[in-house]
Amino acid sequence: MYLSLQKKLQSGENMAAHNDGVTASIGACKETDKKIPSKSKGDNEKIQAVKESGGKHTQKQKKGDSKTDKMEKQSSDSSQQKSKSELRRERREKQEEQRAIKANKKAESEKTTKKEPVRVPPTMKADDAEMQKRVAKKLEKQQIPQRTVVQRKVRLFNHLHQYERELSLTQSVPFSCGGIHPAIIKLGVQYADRIITGSNARCIALMLALKKIIEDYTTPPQKELSRDLEAKIKPHISFLSQCRPMSVSMGNAIKYLKWHISHIPREMSDSEAKQQLYDCIENFFNEKIMLAAKAISLLACEKIADGDVIVVYSCSSLIRKVLSDALAQGKSFRVIVVDGRPRLEAKEFLRRLVKDGIKCSYVLINAASYVMQEATKVLFGAHALLANGYVLSRVGSSLIALIAKSYNVPVLVCCETYKFCERVQTDSFVFNELDDPDYLVDIGSKPAYLCDWRDYSSLTLLNLIFDVTPPELISVVITELGLVPCTSVPVVLRMQQSIISEGQS
Repeated sequence: MYLSLQKKLQSGENMAAHNDGVTASIGACKETDKKIPSKSKGDNEKIQAVKESGGKHTQKQKKGDSKTDKMEKQSSDSSQQKSKSELRRERREKQEEQRAIKANKKAESEKTTKKEPVRVPPTMKADDAEMQKRVAKKLEKQQIPQRTVVQRKVRLFNHLHQYERELSLTQSVPFSCGGIHPAIIKLGVQYADRIITGSNARCIALMLALKKIIEDYTTPPQKELSRDLEAKIKPHISFLSQCRPMSVSMGNAIKYLKWHISHIPREMSDSEAKQQLYDCIENFFNEKIMLAAKAISLLACEKIADGDVIVVYSCSSLIRKVLSDALAQGKSFRVIVVDGRPRLEAKEFLRRLVKDGIKCSYVLINAASYVMQEATKVLFGAHALLANGYVLSRVGSSLIALIAKSYNVPVLVCCETYKFCERVQTDSFVFNELDDPDYLVDIGSKPAYLCDWRDYSSLTLLNLIFDVTPPELISVVITELGLVPCTSVPVVLRMQQSIISEGQS
C-alpha cells in the first residue's frame, strides 16, 4: 500500500513539473507575442504611410490627368476655333523650319567634304603657263612640232588657241620609220589650209588616213596589237590637233576606232585583226554617215511642200542632199542662200545647188531680215549637238534662227547622231575655234584697209568659226532616229552606250 501511494505521489510531482514547464513555455510564448506586435506596429505605420503617399500620388496623377484632359480640351477647342488658313500657315511654318534645318545640314556637310577640282581640257587652257609646258613636253616626246604662240588675241579669248597660217609647221617633221605617217601629214596640211572643211568631210578623210596607218602597221615582237597600235595612233592625233582643233565628229570616230582596237583578242593574227578594223571603219562610214544621211533626207523631204521658200545658211553636204532628193521627188520650191564673211562658203554651196537644177537666190547675212519675210522654212546643218540641247554650228546660225523666230518661221536642224556630244555649253566664249584674223582683212578686189593692223597695239581682230544656238530657237532636230527635240540628246547618248555595252557582253 505504502509503495503504491508513494508511486502515485511521484507521478503527481512529475505531472506538476510538466504542467509548470508547459505554463513556463506558454508564458514565454506570450512574452514573444507581446514583442512581435511591437514590431508589426512599426511596420503597419510604414505601410500606412506608404499607402497614404500612394494615395496622394494617385490623387496627384488623377489631378494631372484631369489637367491634361482640360488642356487637350482647351487645345481642341482652340483648334476648333482656329480657321483653316491659320492651320495651313502653321504647317507651312513648320515645313519651312524643317527645310531650313536640312539646308543647314547639307551646307555643313558640303563644307566638310572636299570638292574635286574641275577638269578642263588643255585646249581651253592656252593662258595657263604650266599646262602649256606640259603640252610642250608631250609634243617633244612625240616629235611633233608645236605652233608658235600668238601674240595678238582678244583678252576675252586668251584661254583658246588661235590658229594662223604658218609655213613652218611641217618643216621639222621627221619622215623616218617611226615618225608621222605621210597620209596624216598631208591631211594636217589640208586641214590647216581649209582645203577639207565640214564635219562629215573631215571625219571621212580622217578615217581613210587611219586606215592607211593600219595597213602599214606591223606588230613588234613581244607586243600586243591592241596596245601597241593604240599607242602609235596617239602622236598622229596630236599632230592633227596642232594643225586644227578636232571636231566633235572626228573625236567620236576616234573613240569608236579605239574601242574596237582595245577589244581585239590576243590570239588573233595581224591579218585578221587588220581586216576586222577595216570592217569597223567601213561600217562606221556606211551606218553613221551614208545611211544616216539617207534616213534624214527621207524625213526632211516630208516636211518640204510645193511652193516653199527655204532659207539655208553657209555650206552643208547634208542639206544639199535633202534639197536634191526633194527636187528628185518632183517638189517645186525655191531656196534662198544666205552667206557671211570672211569665208563666203555659201558660194560653193550655191554653185552645187544650181548645178542640181534648184532655183536659188543669194544674199549676205545683213539682208537676212528682208528675205525672211517671204520664207516658209529655215534649214541648216550642225557641227555638233550638245548635251543641254544647244546647237553648235557655223557662226551666224544663231542670228538666222533668231530672225526666223521673230517672223514665226520654223527652224529645222539636220544632224546625224554621231555628232551628239556630252559637252555642255551655253555661250560661244567658253569653247570655240579662233581662225586666222588675216582673213577678215581680205575684202576681195577692194584694197585692204586693215593690212597693217598688227602695227597698232590697241587693235585686235577676232575671227570666230562657230556659235551656239539655244534650243528655244529650234523647232525640231531631224536625225536618222526620227524627229526629236534638242533636249533628247542625253537619251540618245544613253541609248548608244547601252547598245555598246550589250555588244561587248
